[in-house]
Amino acid sequence: MCQLLGMNCNTPTDIVFSFEGFRRRAGLTDCHSDGFGITFFEGKGVRVFRDNQAAHFSPIADCVKQYHIKSFNVIAHIRKATQGEVNIENTHPFIRELWGENWVFAHNGNLNSLPTSEYRCYQPIGDTDSEQAFCHLLNELKYRFPTKPSEQELFSSIQQLSKQLSNGGTFNFLLSNGQWLIAHCSTNLHYLTRKAPFGLAHRVDDDYVIDFREHTKEGDLVTVVTTFPLTKDEQWQKMLPDGLVMFKDGEKLFEQLGEAKEIADDGTLGNRTTA
Repeated sequence: MCQLLGMNCNTPTDIVFSFEGFRRRAGLTDCHSDGFGITFFEGKGVRVFRDNQAAHFSPIADCVKQYHIKSFNVIAHIRKATQGEVNIENTHPFIRELWGENWVFAHNGNLNSLPTSEYRCYQPIGDTDSEQAFCHLLNELKYRFPTKPSEQELFSSIQQLSKQLSNGGTFNFLLSNGQWLIAHCSTNLHYLTRKAPFGLAHRVDDDYVIDFREHTKEGDLVTVVTTFPLTKDEQWQKMLPDGLVMFKDGEKLFEQLGEAKEIADDGTLGNRTTA
């Protein structure tokens, strides 16, 4: 299956510590080697890095490490392809405009069927189920809300649409407009919020240690969302299937708790297969 990484915070923060562990799963400690992408929100704009090479070996991923871009919101994805060829147009995250804002989406899963929408403003460029699902989500949101809705209205609608899309398969995803980070879990998704008092953290994938006291200040809030925990000594919150959570400025705004379901060792839920 693919893996997801997202960050939402109340102060511009670089994601290098998390991303360096995450990218090792793309060709070194795991097999998600069919491309990677990472998107940083900067004001109303987005800075995008994509490659159809494995993230661990990609010189483009090396640039991310060297650049130390600071952002309030970041979404990254490492791919193991199921639907669609291994090429740039099928590489997550995907980006579209909605209500005059950039919206960024990355998906982990495999959707064998998707609902139809009468509203067809958004069309996929590649041939993945993931981009089709993103376009369907935006089509429905634009149809329901000609102008940007309230946070509660948006959360409720995404909850309904996520449940509908999940009927077609596995639908773990991250979605952001640079203000909010929204995460939906079908099988595996975890999050934590780093805040004072800060301390040491050990990465799972290479045992690298960082002391966050040297990089933070009182009042900083940094929430990280990922498929599987990136550190071994922090308290990660595991989301349950059908759970949905919305973050803003590093804090949890809304959460719909999921239900405990049996998930196989290979990441499948019931007869669904993940990507």
